[in-house]
Amino acid sequence: MPSITVQMLRGRTVEQKRAFAAAVTAAAVAELGARPGDVRIAFEHIEPDDVANGGVLASEDASRSSVLSNLGHTSAEEAGEAAVVD
Repeated sequence: MPSITVQMLRGRTVEQKRAFAAAVTAAAVAELGARPGDVRIAFEHIEPDDVANGGVLASEDASRSSVLSNLGHTSAEEAGEAAVVD
């Protein structure tokens, strides 16, 4: 029984997770010979302040600002701008 844990930033829709789970299940069936009902996928949602890539927190990585925005997160840059505006 494959048990797959997926860590991702909070903000994906149920539809996105459903489609991802179907695709990963199909891959496990094709590549591992697993039965579809035996493939377990657990989603762990993380916050941008709780993960770093290349030593930089996702919340502070300017190259990820559009991804964060698309998921409904505020980047450090946007938070700073909001503080200045207020």
